[in-house]
Parts: sequence; C-alpha cells; structure tokens
Amino acid sequence: MNWEFIMKYLPLYEKAAVLTVRIGLMGVVIAIIVGLICAAIQYYKVPVLKHIVGIYIELSRNTPLLVQLFFIYYGLPKVGIRTQADVCGVIGLAFLGGSYMAEAFRSGLEAIEPIQAESAMSLGMNRYQMMRYVILPQAMSISVPAFMANVIFLLKETSVFSAISLMDLMFTAKDLIGLYYKTTESLFLLVVFYLIILLPISILGSILERRLRYAGFGA
Repeated sequence: MNWEFIMKYLPLYEKAAVLTVRIGLMGVVIAIIVGLICAAIQYYKVPVLKHIVGIYIELSRNTPLLVQLFFIYYGLPKVGIRTQADVCGVIGLAFLGGSYMAEAFRSGLEAIEPIQAESAMSLGMNRYQMMRYVILPQAMSISVPAFMANVIFLLKETSVFSAISLMDLMFTAKDLIGLYYKTTESLFLLVVFYLIILLPISILGSILERRLRYAGFGA
C-alpha cells in the first residue's frame, strides 16, 4: 500500500465525494417528493392518474439507472433537449428513486387498518386531519426501513455517474487507476469514502426505526 499516493490524492477524493453527496441528496429529495405524490395517487386510486403512475413505476424499476442516464444525456439531445451532466444525474436518480419511494410509502399507507380511518371520521375529523394525525404518523414509521434502504440504494447508484463524465468518486478512482495503475490504493480510497457517506445513514436509520418502534408506531 503506497500511503504517499493515498495522501497525495486524498483531496481529489474529497472533492469527488462532495459532488457525489450533493447530486445524490438532491436526487433523493426530489425522489421523496415524487414518491409521496405517486403513493397518494395510488392510495386514493385517482382515475387515469393511477394507471400513469403504475406505468411509470414499472418502467422505472425495470430499467437500469445507467440506461436511463444514457437516454437523458445522449438520447434527448437528438430531439433538442440538452442537459448538463450534473442535472442529468439528479433527474436520473430522481426518476429511479421516485418509483422505489412510491412503493415504500404506498406499502406503509396500505398497512393501516381501514377501521382507523373510519374511527377518525366518526370522531369528526375531515380527510386532511385524518391523514395528518392518524394515517401518516403510522404509515411513515412503517415505511422507515424501506425508506432508509432506498436512500442508501440511491446513494450507491451514484457510482454509475462516471458514465456521463461526472467526476464523482467512481470516476476519480477509475481515472487514477488508468493513469498510475495504483489499483489497490485507488479502490481503498473509494471504499473508505463510500463508507464515510453511507455508514452514518445506515446507523441513523437503525436508531430511528428502534425509537419509532419503542414509541408504539408501526408495531
């Protein structure tokens, strides 16, 4: 292990990690918003829209992110729609993540017994109050394991961004391997930085899940 090489190119990995996290988090946030909207449409069985959402989920979940990125970055310019590489990364991640988040939230909503909604309505709550105070708190706690797994999955999927020339962690590692043939050192730094990014999120998810369970939600 060449520690001098590692120390020399550590700042390059730090810069790549910032880019990876920035694009990853933006994509995850948009995916959460898309997922919530799609889950609500499916839960309330909105005519026409529920079929569109169903097609979107099947299309998104059954095609690789790499193919989606190639379509956005290389395919859309053929019809005059051009995007920068970082914007393409965010859109691709949000498109893929939205479907996974939608299924996670939908499963949480459908896990709530209908009697709870009926009880809330009998107490004089309107639909908004029922959703805010009765359904959503329980549905969100039930969805936490799947939600956190999806966040980690999406952040790991950023490793394919190098295919559209984004200087993320994977691009940096492959670039250094190609230039200096320092495979062990380059991959060591790659693994370390992904662990630094993902391990705290995994631990946070476990703590959050335990606290919600002890509080009596999602039991």
